[in-house]
Amino acid sequence: MPENTDMLAAVYARNIDAVYRLCYVYLRSRADAEDAAQSVFVKYLQKQPVFQSAEHETAWLLLTAKNCCRDLLRCWWRRQRVDMDSIPEPIMQEAEVSELLETLLSLPEKYRIPLYLHSIEGYPAKELASLLGCRESTVRTRLQRGREMLKQRLGGIIDDDEKNTTNARSNRSAKAADAARHPGEA
Repeated sequence: MPENTDMLAAVYARNIDAVYRLCYVYLRSRADAEDAAQSVFVKYLQKQPVFQSAEHETAWLLLTAKNCCRDLLRCWWRRQRVDMDSIPEPIMQEAEVSELLETLLSLPEKYRIPLYLHSIEGYPAKELASLLGCRESTVRTRLQRGREMLKQRLGGIIDDDEKNTTNARSNRSAKAADAARHPGEA
């Protein structure tokens, strides 16, 4: 056990939400995510690493969470379990999951994880590359493709920037045509 339990409590309080959410994105189950998050902090207790900063601490915990989740996903007993989608829905359900989160969780892992870490946790592509063990260009490509997949699955909503760009072009065209018809009024 660490000598300073207050320090452990502070590390836990600072990072449990991010660790749990990442585990949930990987495992798609509250119970499994809670178990994985608990395992991450047990590993923290066992190793008692020294960190250079709070960001380094969070990155270590998230990397450990990622590895823990991947180990759980590879485990033989997990492949023997019944898929929750094949079980009939209970009559009383807990609060509905938002459409965006549900759609995000339906994406393939290689798009789901970078999108979550970038959009929700705020990690830049460069840090994601080292966290996920791939090149920065790969992360950027996966972010772009993941966003496109989300856009398609959510009904192809046009971005506000794209609308504004289209509107600006049509306004410029209309002004140019009006100026051509009425020279000298400008």
